[in-house]
Amino acid sequence: MDRIRSFLSNPIFVISKRNPFMLSRWSILYVLLGIFGGIFSAAFWKCLEFLFQMISIVQGPWVILLMASAGLVVGLIIYFLGDPGEISLVIDNIRFKGGRLEPKNNPSMALSSLVSISAGGSAGPEAPLVQITGSFGSWFAEKLGLEGKELRAMTIAGMAAGFTSLFGSPLGGALFALEILQHRHVVEYYEALLPAFLSSCSAYFVFLGMTQIGIGPTWQFPQYMPGGIEDFIYAILLGIAGAGIGWIFYGIFRGTNLVFSKVPGPIFLKTLLGGVLLGCLAYYEPLTRNFGHKELDTVIATAGTWQFFGALVLLKILSINTTISSGWRGGFIIPLFFVGASAGRFLLYFFPTESEAFLMICLMAAVNSSVTKTPISTTILLAELTGLSSFTPVLFASLSGYFLSPKAPFIGSQAGES
Repeated sequence: MDRIRSFLSNPIFVISKRNPFMLSRWSILYVLLGIFGGIFSAAFWKCLEFLFQMISIVQGPWVILLMASAGLVVGLIIYFLGDPGEISLVIDNIRFKGGRLEPKNNPSMALSSLVSISAGGSAGPEAPLVQITGSFGSWFAEKLGLEGKELRAMTIAGMAAGFTSLFGSPLGGALFALEILQHRHVVEYYEALLPAFLSSCSAYFVFLGMTQIGIGPTWQFPQYMPGGIEDFIYAILLGIAGAGIGWIFYGIFRGTNLVFSKVPGPIFLKTLLGGVLLGCLAYYEPLTRNFGHKELDTVIATAGTWQFFGALVLLKILSINTTISSGWRGGFIIPLFFVGASAGRFLLYFFPTESEAFLMICLMAAVNSSVTKTPISTTILLAELTGLSSFTPVLFASLSGYFLSPKAPFIGSQAGES
């Protein structure tokens, strides 16, 4: 710690005691934190891509054996290395425990989530990345002797680096890192907003350089042509539909959580059972396999019946909740976007429209906001991920989904009072 403080006091680092710029040594620290977060996120993503290539050759009934084996491995990792927790733990630590995330949980989280995601679990890398890069921020703060708001701001900035690296939206990623802590508390954490932006931008720059994925939209939606005030009316109606799906999601989660809570013995028995069920779902409907990043483009382009897309929505919801309830690791933001897009394809058979992209994106926003309680950042993230230029009507869908969602949050620690 003395070396770090000595480094920070170096005239070259401080620039000048009469520095005329807004740039300060704290700004540089947040940029450095983002660089570290971007490097780790890119390395994590590269590992996932390699594992996906290896495992994707397993098809047919062999998928059941693969996912059962992966479930056992996930459980054994957690059993021997310790339970790394979930996003609820992150929120709880930020809001009530000074903002510190334990780096000691990182090996268990990194290994268990790599196996969970690459084997085909319906949970994505956003939660592991956020927890691990957030712990980098806590480590930085600890070495600098920071406490209170400063420590919490550094942790949130680290979380923002993880969000942004995956979603490719520095603005949306930074806001999501604050809003996921619970919408009504965003103002409370306002002091962390600029640090989160700095960390997000540097993380995104590094992630792009290392992965070469480009800065275009992630998913190729048809072009949306903005209309008039009727778009806002449609958006509100779609938000109501998205909230309904959110209620279904929450109900199924309570069911799967109850079932897996009854499984006796060590955690690897629960993750093994989860793997068997996930494998059966993936064998029956291959689009439920994986977290939906690549599969969402298939949903957009696939010609299917309303029965197919209706069943896909329910099966994917079941797959997501089985993944989470059984102890597999990962996040559920991209899987929820997949559910919303599938629901949009379902509704197109009953309400045909030339603005297919608008209908699907509104439902993606409403479903995610209903479950994660993040209407503002969800809208901004989707604008980046889909290439949507006129996103104001989507905000209406997102807000409708949020305000009509279950009061009891899916992420339990969002309900606590600080």
